[in-house]
Amino acid sequence: MKAIGPRLVIATHNAGKLREIRDLLAPHGIECVGAAELDLPEPEETGVTFVDNAELKARASADLSGLPALADDSGLSVDALHGRPGIHSARWSEDESGTRDFGRAMQRVWTEVEAAGPDTGHDAHFVCALSLAWPDGAIESFEGKVHGTLVWPPRGANGFGYDPMFVAVGMDQTFAELDPADKHAISHRAAAFSKLVAALG
Repeated sequence: MKAIGPRLVIATHNAGKLREIRDLLAPHGIECVGAAELDLPEPEETGVTFVDNAELKARASADLSGLPALADDSGLSVDALHGRPGIHSARWSEDESGTRDFGRAMQRVWTEVEAAGPDTGHDAHFVCALSLAWPDGAIESFEGKVHGTLVWPPRGANGFGYDPMFVAVGMDQTFAELDPADKHAISHRAAAFSKLVAALG
C-alpha cells in the first residue's frame, strides 16, 4: 500500500469518531486533522453500502485538501429490523432541522424492535468501513464488524452514537460503559483498523 505520510485528513465532522480514530492512529506517528478543522464540507452520502459511503467521503476530502484522507462509515445493523438502520444510522438521529440526538435514535430502534415481536430477539452488529484515499485517485478500503445484543434502557456515558444500548458478545457492559481503551480493543472500528494497519506494514 502507498505511504500515508505524516499528515492525514480524517473525513468526519463527528467529534467522537475523530477522537477514536486519533487514538487508534496515535501509535503510528500520524498527525490527524479533522475535516471540520479544514472547513471541508460533508458530501452527501449517496452510496448503498458502508464502503460506498466511506470511499465517497475519503475521495472528496483528498481531492479538496490535497492530502491523503481517511473516512469511516459505520452504523448499527439490527437483525429484527432486517439490517436497519444500517447506512442510515446517523440519519435516524436527525430531526427536521438536521440536529442529531442519538437518544431519539436509540428510542426509535428499541420501539421498532419491540414492535417486531418477542420472537425476533435483540441481536445486532456494528459495521465499520474505512477508506483511505490519496489525491492521485488511489484508494484502499477495509471493513470490520462486532456482534452483540441490544439492551434497554441505555447505559453508560462513554462512547457515542448507539454505544449505550449495545453489549458485545462476551461482555456484560455496554460500549458506553467500557473504558475507551477496552472498547478500542474489540470494536468494529478496531477490527477495520487492524486490517488497515496490517496493510500499512
